[in-house]
Amino acid sequence: MRRPSAFSLRLRLLLLSVLVITIGLAIGGVILVGVLNFALLRSVNAEALDTAHGVAKLVDQHQLGETVAANPAMQVQVVDGRGRVLAISLGADRLIPMLHDDELRGMVSGDIRQIPGNRIGLDGSARVVLVTAGSPTDPVRVLVARSTDDLSQGVHLLRVTLLIALPLLVGMIAAIKWRLLGAALRPVDALRAGAEEITGGTRAGRLPIPDSRDEIYRLAVTLNGMLHRLDAARSRQRAFVADAAHELRSPLTNMRTELEVAQRIPDTDWAALSADLLTDVDRLSRLVDDLLLLARSDDGAPAGRLAAARLADVELGALVADLLGRYPDVVYERPDGEVNVTVEPDAIGRVVANLVDNAERHARSRVRVGVSAENGYARITVTDDGPGIPAADRERVFDRFTRLDDARARDAGGSGLGLAIVRELVRRHGGTVTLGDAAPGLRVDVRLPEKDGNGGELNPDR
Repeated sequence: MRRPSAFSLRLRLLLLSVLVITIGLAIGGVILVGVLNFALLRSVNAEALDTAHGVAKLVDQHQLGETVAANPAMQVQVVDGRGRVLAISLGADRLIPMLHDDELRGMVSGDIRQIPGNRIGLDGSARVVLVTAGSPTDPVRVLVARSTDDLSQGVHLLRVTLLIALPLLVGMIAAIKWRLLGAALRPVDALRAGAEEITGGTRAGRLPIPDSRDEIYRLAVTLNGMLHRLDAARSRQRAFVADAAHELRSPLTNMRTELEVAQRIPDTDWAALSADLLTDVDRLSRLVDDLLLLARSDDGAPAGRLAAARLADVELGALVADLLGRYPDVVYERPDGEVNVTVEPDAIGRVVANLVDNAERHARSRVRVGVSAENGYARITVTDDGPGIPAADRERVFDRFTRLDDARARDAGGSGLGLAIVRELVRRHGGTVTLGDAAPGLRVDVRLPEKDGNGGELNPDR
């Protein structure tokens, strides 16, 4: 397990950036010194080679005297094939060539060799250039030596300057970077302080949003959205628990009252009492089942995701017909042909049962159920001639434990969970539920993805 770092994010970012900058500056300094040294050496070589070519030209034109005019920083010797020095510049040795025989061996015109400068009286190292002149039968060698001491001093001065300036520059950059990181991370500190205030209960459930439109701004917006969803989930949970407790209290109160009355009456009709108690128990069982189903849906099961083991290929018309056998007063409009779907039969049966139960509670005289197929969807339609639901309330009635002020208020055993369960089960099948006018009454349309002839779903949304 990785141990937490004792350094703050600000300090870690500073150390990392300073390390990267230091490495970059060091590499840049090394490259600068190397390039400067190469350029100066090239300049020295070019200068010595130009001087050697000039002397060789004088040799070819037979205008060379015993003394050669040259830059004081250079030494010039003209040596014949037998190693005799024919001409020199001021400061050069008149007797001994500046390059030994083994050093001259193998050198051709234009070659350069480096020798110790103290051998020929120069400071530091010396670069010696050889150029051949004269006739092919009696050639002579022009040797030009150029000291590199001034070059070495310049490179050394640059190296020392960089070694002194680099730490100062890194320190200045670190100080500036520390201030900039503090300013950049100030919104993060504000978010942390806001989170502490929210945790301590001294602040509303929203984090401060910075003015900048950067990553921290997007993080704050995302976190506030998460906090909003968490608050909404907590509110829904509290409301759900409160409504569930209220709904459970009613049948329990009825059962308690009936039992207390039965205790006080000697000749209680226990058969009738048990029937009443069984009715309340059934109501409690249905309510608990509904609550469990909705609680499982709150665990985050996405739309269109069902357990494959419970899915089955069914003919929707036959499934609805079997279910409506328990409702003799409901008019069933059968489809013209087969409507094949892949569903959980029990879940779709519960959808139809909930809708029919709801319609029968509020219908004046008739309830109609129809099954059809259109545009790649299987459609179930349930209509009644009751009071209907105002358009403004048609979305709200899908909320749990919703009460309306009209004739569709919860009564006759309704718990206010039927439509919520219908929407959840249909949503998990990738379908939709809508409410409309039946003129008069209410029409409920359920659409489910239909299967094609090859067993594949026609609905592209799943």
